[in-house]
Amino acid sequence: MFTGLVETTGTIDRLSPRGPGVEMVIRAPSSLVAELSLGESVAVDGACLTVTHYSGERFTVDASAETMEKTTLGDRYAGDHVHLERALRLGDRLGGHWVTGHIDGVGSLRSRAMLGDAIQLWFNAPAMISKYLVKKGSIAIDGASLTVNELDESGFSIVLIPHTLSVLNLNHKGPGASVNLEADILGKYVERLLSAGLGHTNDQSLAEGYQAPSLDLSTLAKAGFLK
Repeated sequence: MFTGLVETTGTIDRLSPRGPGVEMVIRAPSSLVAELSLGESVAVDGACLTVTHYSGERFTVDASAETMEKTTLGDRYAGDHVHLERALRLGDRLGGHWVTGHIDGVGSLRSRAMLGDAIQLWFNAPAMISKYLVKKGSIAIDGASLTVNELDESGFSIVLIPHTLSVLNLNHKGPGASVNLEADILGKYVERLLSAGLGHTNDQSLAEGYQAPSLDLSTLAKAGFLK
């Protein structure tokens, strides 16, 4: 589990075939690498990967064939920069939102425009992700926890303040660039509860015939999510 607060950026040092997947060597600050342990999870541009080796300023992770196919990591080359975040420790501050590291899909940067000293970015997103988005809600973009600013039929926008611009690779992406997207897991749980009839039945035949109500504030209030 992660928070979406990117700790630092790393650089892909080497990509090597490993079975059906890829072994990825990432160069990162020695202060981060020194605190790693074998088998721990690191979010690489939002994708949860397992550390298999570390030394000095480099660590190694294995990315499965599915990870390479379903995320932007399959389009990366040696020299590309990636966001890095170690897993959340019990007792840490949760400054972002709950991020699992399981990418829902790939979106693309549609446009960028200056808003004073900030930048507004519009992204196209698959419908399977857009349905979970709400204004002022959270979304993880390349592993970074960001706030949804506006929504339209094709996607959403965010606004990056100067500090965020200075620490994220998003500032260097142009229109058409692909990004990893993970929707807020809370929305997925709410959808699951509603589609299962609020948990009142375990009968598969009833569940299959159940029509989930529209997800709005009235529905949430009736379900007991709002007081």
